[in-house]
Amino acid sequence: MRVHKPSWQTRAAEKRASVLARIPEGWKLTPEDLAKAKSQRDITGFVQQYLGAADASIVASNASDIISRLKDGEFSALQVAAAFCKAAAIAHQIGNCLHEIFFDQALERAKALDSHFKETGTTYGPLHGLPISLKDQFHVKGVDTTMGYVGWIGSNLGIKDPSQAHKVESQITTELLALGAVLYCKTSLPQTLLFGETKNNIIGQTLNPHNQNLSCGGSSGGEGALQALGGSVLGVGTDIGGSVRIPAAFNGIFSLKPTPERLSYRDVANTNPGQNTYRSTVGFLSTSVTGLELALRATLSTEPWLRDPAVVPIPFREKVFDEYRSRAKMDGSASSKPLKLGILWTDRSVGPHPPISRGLRLVMNALTAAGHKVVDWDPPLQATAKRVHLAFLKADGGHDIHSNLDLSGEPLIPDLEATFKLKPPFDLLKYQGLTLEGLEYEAAYCDYWNSTASQDDNQIVDAVIMPVAPHAAVIPGKYYHTAYTEVINLMNYSAAVIPVTKVDKSIDVVPEGDDAYEPLNDVDKRNWEAYDPEIYDGAPVGVQLVARKFEEEKILAIAEIVTAALTQMGTYSGAILGANLRSTPGPDA
Repeated sequence: MRVHKPSWQTRAAEKRASVLARIPEGWKLTPEDLAKAKSQRDITGFVQQYLGAADASIVASNASDIISRLKDGEFSALQVAAAFCKAAAIAHQIGNCLHEIFFDQALERAKALDSHFKETGTTYGPLHGLPISLKDQFHVKGVDTTMGYVGWIGSNLGIKDPSQAHKVESQITTELLALGAVLYCKTSLPQTLLFGETKNNIIGQTLNPHNQNLSCGGSSGGEGALQALGGSVLGVGTDIGGSVRIPAAFNGIFSLKPTPERLSYRDVANTNPGQNTYRSTVGFLSTSVTGLELALRATLSTEPWLRDPAVVPIPFREKVFDEYRSRAKMDGSASSKPLKLGILWTDRSVGPHPPISRGLRLVMNALTAAGHKVVDWDPPLQATAKRVHLAFLKADGGHDIHSNLDLSGEPLIPDLEATFKLKPPFDLLKYQGLTLEGLEYEAAYCDYWNSTASQDDNQIVDAVIMPVAPHAAVIPGKYYHTAYTEVINLMNYSAAVIPVTKVDKSIDVVPEGDDAYEPLNDVDKRNWEAYDPEIYDGAPVGVQLVARKFEEEKILAIAEIVTAALTQMGTYSGAILGANLRSTPGPDA
């Protein structure tokens, strides 16, 4: 007898319903509440009205503050977990940002941590009781990992051994639990992962909580949206072309993209996992810069290289962090040796929209006022790096992607139909030729960086400030140029994203007359024509700070300094050294 196999549409609908069904009845919003949220442009403060004063205080805190209060006994792990579970539940109902909910598991975990604290008087680890959200690539025992594919529903292994479904746990998941973290939800991502927006056939699209006309970014887009809504203060994502940096910039939060092999990717789901010339890397997103520091310190303290041979054995280097942090006072002003930072105004392929250019100027002005040095950055043409990097992402001709689509019969989402149409994979000689091109570009970029020491001050540039994208949180379907992030992946550099300001339609106007922008090419023209100050108004503007390979401690210290300098100038109120970012932007300098 032939067994009827449900359609992919049916499976996706059942999955959506099952996630909503895991939300406790008392936390479910009415149709009127949902309609109200849908009608608002900015919903970043919407969740708080459903929280009591204590819960609202908890979710408004930053990660380091929560850890401190848990350690002092001011908060219980159960109290914190319940607050974030409720906030995440409401965030998902209005923001469509979760793939998986396992609140019951989280609350039981929190109770066990409280028992440990009561019995021993000590915390379980450096992340004791801190709720951490996960991008839906990380395996948690007993929980689905769909990675945005309908065919993965009901397992966490895709086409791998079905007998191991729900039994596999990513190494970093194990590490977070060993550190005392509470895991409670997994966040939305795009089909294929290789997309700067968050959209798939299971949940549809995740939009930007600051401005629902716009995208939340991708591929760790659900993480960015959840944090913007107050449902998380620290999350784990991945980045192969900008996937923790884009959502951070688009949602007004912080992120860290380490060099691949600094953290463990063992047993993490991925697209085209055999492509390791330019590896995806595990990274962090947080509402505070100190949240990123906390996450990196804690994770490295587990010595992940002992369990994952791909990880380079580099513990957290206090000396490096302290050395760079000492280059400025707490307010960001320069001490005995000012920072020297390069600034990339344009990649000469697609020019930034007015709000991004203004954001770069704000950073330059804040740093200059703080006594640091800022110089123009003019590296080898980044179009070369973009072309080579993108070729590797598509080198298998889309065969891995289509094998996962075939599990359910679902189609590619319309946005990706042309990009990932099934093709023959690259032959070996072409693959090797592209590898050499990439290495040549890395060497040329390295030589340029070193050349900055030959200028008048004989001081090499410490880090580079550059756009994350040529626009703020993008209009859905109009993300035309990803080179600003991809070039950093090609060189495997360390990068952090910090928020700067928001689009202001009264300031970020379209230049006209003699000042009118002259597009450089067709892509630049399309990007420029997509800019509308009215539509973009209120969208966060962030920048990325870039250091070289394995310089995570350095870039975190510099991110703290730049954030402090911006806050001192009043550019982004509250964004200083770990302060909560869900505050109102101050006046621009």
